Amino acid sequence: MKRHFFRLTCAVLSVYLSAAVVFARELIPVGQIIGLELSAGTVTVAAFDDSLTAARDSGLQVGDQILSIDECTIACAEDVRRALKHSDGAVEMVVSRNGKHQQIHMEPEITTTGPKLGIYLKQGITGIGTVTYYDPETGTFGTLGHGVNDNKGDLLSMTRGNVYPASIVSVQKGKVGAPGQLKGSLKSEQLLGSLSCNTHRGVFGKVKTGWHGNAVPTADSGAVRLGPAAIRSTVDGSGPRDYSVEILKIYPKSRAD
Repeated sequence: MKRHFFRLTCAVLSVYLSAAVVFARELIPVGQIIGLELSAGTVTVAAFDDSLTAARDSGLQVGDQILSIDECTIACAEDVRRALKHSDGAVEMVVSRNGKHQQIHMEPEITTTGPKLGIYLKQGITGIGTVTYYDPETGTFGTLGHGVNDNKGDLLSMTRGNVYPASIVSVQKGKVGAPGQLKGSLKSEQLLGSLSCNTHRGVFGKVKTGWHGNAVPTADSGAVRLGPAAIRSTVDGSGPRDYSVEILKIYPKSRAD
């Protein structure tokens, strides 16, 4: 499956302060890059396989959302494989294109590994994120610091998600009027854990084996003050590092974003 990565334009990273008010919960500030795969229960055509022509010849287009194949509802790439496996040759596909349903008649090409449509599929969104914190007691973590949006600009309605090891490929420094960018890729298909929710404040989940480090006490948001602080982030191949920053403005807790 071809993976497409969204660009991390501005990460709200791990901010940790020496708070006077100490609560029982202690978290590890991580700053490590991970790969995120968010599925929204939809499957779209990402690209064509140039070695096969069935999809192109049928009129299928990049960006088409596959709704059904031979009346079997399609919610993930595995549904496509399953539908093709049980087909007796030609298939009837219903796709959504620009908000309208279209019927596509196609004859999959028979290969040594089974019938193929000649397309790469995309289910949801895949990209990288910076782990803000890890809770060693529960195995839960938070990452990214902001929500992941769909191609319409709305918060992606995630049905499930996975976490993978990832690395930085390139860095573009930010400047006034142009945010910086981190580009990354998955290091392997090894599953680290699962995602539970996608919110305006970040993406959250749980991992089987977490990150090591010194846990620090958390404080209520009211304890945050203007002035010097530190963020922990990964911006190259050397791994997480601490960076000095200054908090210039504090937004009210009532704001949804």
